[in-house]
Amino acid sequence: MFKSICLTAALLFSLTTPEAKAVEIKDPENTLVIELSTGEVVIEMLPDVAPLHVERIKTLAREGQYDGVAFHRVMTGFMAQTGDVKFGDLTDGYNARRAGTGASDYPDLKAEFSSLPFDRGMVGMARSQSPDSANSQFFIMLEAGHFLNNQYTVWGRVISGMEFVDNIKLGVPGSGAVADPDRMIRVRVAADE
Repeated sequence: MFKSICLTAALLFSLTTPEAKAVEIKDPENTLVIELSTGEVVIEMLPDVAPLHVERIKTLAREGQYDGVAFHRVMTGFMAQTGDVKFGDLTDGYNARRAGTGASDYPDLKAEFSSLPFDRGMVGMARSQSPDSANSQFFIMLEAGHFLNNQYTVWGRVISGMEFVDNIKLGVPGSGAVADPDRMIRVRVAADE
């Protein structure tokens, strides 16, 4: 038992320190890598849970549409939202006011709700009031938010780099809107490296 606890502690330490080695990627075609200014966030995509959403994320990443896009809404103890490919440049006042309303030129996606809970590190697709309105925006859970279960599509989970997500610049209380937000520098599918 003691040996098991020590091994678990060593594994957790190795995954949470800046000196940590790269995580083992088992399925590069279904692994997304988000480069932030502070480090890389590695997301295991779940095509068996949300095939349409995973395919959309891979398409937009491969087209470079996520590169440079801001985390426009970040709420303490809740989530960090990004993926507004239409209004990625928030330096313009007009775009800053409209951040979070944009989508790709592709059609919206039909909901793919599942029984997977919105725990810390889970990645879900943002949408408007309609369940079938997800398009390009997504969010990473900073803490569990089970009230989202079966209301939003889960398409992935962070397997490495959650400490970098935790350090994304927070928005104002209430709306979570971020002035001078952090950005995804580069987003890629691991198989394309």
